Amino acid sequence: MTRLLVGLAVATVVLTVYALVDAALFDRNRIRGLPRFAWILVVLFVPIIGPLLWIVVGRGRRGSVARQPRTMAPDDDLEFLGQLGRDAEQELRIRKLEEELADLDGGPASASEKPADDRATPDAKPNPTGDADGTGDTPGAPGSRDA
Repeated sequence: MTRLLVGLAVATVVLTVYALVDAALFDRNRIRGLPRFAWILVVLFVPIIGPLLWIVVGRGRRGSVARQPRTMAPDDDLEFLGQLGRDAEQELRIRKLEEELADLDGGPASASEKPADDRATPDAKPNPTGDADGTGDTPGAPGSRDA
């Protein structure tokens, strides 16, 4: 009877040491159920059942698919949201630099330098009738559209 108890004690110690080392060195992506540190604590403090649970439940299979990274919606991704802020700041900075460059180069004509009406521009069409809208009708005259 003593030999049997000594044999079971040795088997328990060997199983515990094997499960402890295996849990400590096992690939992190294949561990199932609990985090690594929790499995180590279970193996150490729950004799016989802890190492068996590690071997049966905690170890992932070799052919098992590694955990896929969880996809996130763009509004949940902090990196994406930060990129949007940087893009907006960069666009503002570019616009400001372009305005400064335009001011240094003489820039576009200001509102006071623009022609007062469209007829003074070179590409304006001549108005043969002399009236404002170019239709030939005098407002308020008999037979005109405005009467």
